[in-house]
Amino acid sequence: MLRHLQVRDLAIIDAVEIDYSPGLTVLTGETGAGKSMLVDAIELLAGGRAGAEVVRAGAERAELSATVDVSAVGGELRHLLEEQSISCDEGELLVRRVIGTDGRSRAWLNGQSVPVNLLRTVGELLFDVHGQHEFQSLMRPAAQRQLLDGYGQLESLAGQVRAAHAAWLALMNRSIAVEAAASDRHARFDLLRYQVQELEAVQLVEGEYAHLSEERSRIANRGRLADAARLALGGLYEDETVNAYQLVARAAAALRSASSMDEALAPLPPQLEQVGTQLQEAGHALSHYLDSLEFDPARQAEVERRLAAIEELARKHRVEPGELPAWQSALQRELSGMENAAGELQGLRAQVAAALASYHEQARTLSLARTKAARQLATEVTRRMQELGMAGGVFVVDVAPLEGTEPAAHGADRVEFRVSTNPGQPPRAVAKIASGGELARLSLAVQVCCARNAAPCMVFDEVDSGIGGAVAEIVGRELRALGAGRQALCVTHLAQVAAQGHQHLRIAKLTDGRSTRISVTPLLESARVEELARMLGGVEVTDKTRSLAREMLERASRPAAEPEPDTSATAKRRRGGAPARR
Repeated sequence: MLRHLQVRDLAIIDAVEIDYSPGLTVLTGETGAGKSMLVDAIELLAGGRAGAEVVRAGAERAELSATVDVSAVGGELRHLLEEQSISCDEGELLVRRVIGTDGRSRAWLNGQSVPVNLLRTVGELLFDVHGQHEFQSLMRPAAQRQLLDGYGQLESLAGQVRAAHAAWLALMNRSIAVEAAASDRHARFDLLRYQVQELEAVQLVEGEYAHLSEERSRIANRGRLADAARLALGGLYEDETVNAYQLVARAAAALRSASSMDEALAPLPPQLEQVGTQLQEAGHALSHYLDSLEFDPARQAEVERRLAAIEELARKHRVEPGELPAWQSALQRELSGMENAAGELQGLRAQVAAALASYHEQARTLSLARTKAARQLATEVTRRMQELGMAGGVFVVDVAPLEGTEPAAHGADRVEFRVSTNPGQPPRAVAKIASGGELARLSLAVQVCCARNAAPCMVFDEVDSGIGGAVAEIVGRELRALGAGRQALCVTHLAQVAAQGHQHLRIAKLTDGRSTRISVTPLLESARVEELARMLGGVEVTDKTRSLAREMLERASRPAAEPEPDTSATAKRRRGGAPARR
């Protein structure tokens, strides 16, 4: 529900703030007062097209904002806002748009900058504008289909069709991928099999290349390694002149003798003996190392041959030598997958066929339900058209098969609303209706029938164009009934419609000779009587018109009366042939 609207520097509006109430809000005022500009402001906040011409003369930009209560709105809108990480924890959505004199505009949702196309998507879910403008959901084929599904309570069936379509599409894409991979299967299969056999013949072991590389380096530097080991062995243990082991042993013996004279030296001999043991172990290790360095031409040749084979394979496969075992595993997995590809593809084709059959079955069920709901909706809208001053008009909901054989997520139907507004004329597409007033009233009839699926806030711009008398009162009642279930805003010139509003706003144009602006005044009881009397009586407002205005307000506030008997007089009045009772 729209709670608050703020507009600055839009056309002739300098600054306007409006608090809206639930139910039906009517906007009245003289012709040219600026009522439709407030409708334009809502359209702009809903993502409508805007140019530099909408900015008030002398201003740098037009600024518009609206506070919308979305606490009772869920489904697609909630999902859309969650996708954009836009939080509505307090149940309110602040919609803001700024339009510059260069024609560029920026938009925000709850303070987060968003592109205008996202604003338009959100706006279509929040506001539904009906009038003599292009921003009308009734003219969109997708909206017509959604209205029909909502009227017939077919959302669950439509959801099943979407799920069946998604399952079929996923399997179809997977099948296409497998078929594409198998298009050159034979050549790739032969290559893989040869490569795997070649790698298996070498019998690679994880870590083998690193170990062999270390061994090759040791063999190549055997002389220097041996010299270093002998020098260290002599100095530590084997040099006959002097070595570290002998020196440590002598030091331990000297301290052992001296410790009898001073017990403070007693801990040192065992420590030196431990060092001597370590030196002895190091000498033995160096002796074994020198033995391992003995030259073995056969082993050297084997290492070089093995390394050369590994490096040659690595070059062929364009990987590092140490990565060959992992590469071999990857090729083996791919080869196994290709060996199973034929069976997998056959199984996938069977699954695709089953999924497609399931989709067609679900789509047929939905088509039958849509056809039944279409007949009911057409009958109900046609009846309401007669009440709304479109005598002889016929409304048709055409449910026809889609052209082409490609499955669609919304089902196998093309839904089109067609209408004939005059007797004897064949029904035509709603978008081709010439009269904006007729389109607005038709929209009202459809939306009243489909109110359960309508947007939270519905705006009607002069839906009473070209009607009067009893028909005007019926239009007002329909709008009031619509406002009982959701918020409705209506720009009107007829007192019969204005009297039905739960909230009444008067729009006036003010000028000082140099600039023009508009004012918006909420009307209470007495002021509302005066406004209705002005609309009824014209320039001169009399006590009789005031009395009639009060009577209209009282009648509108009472519960709806029982339907009148279908007498000729009543039928004539419903057709608009008799004036409203004064």
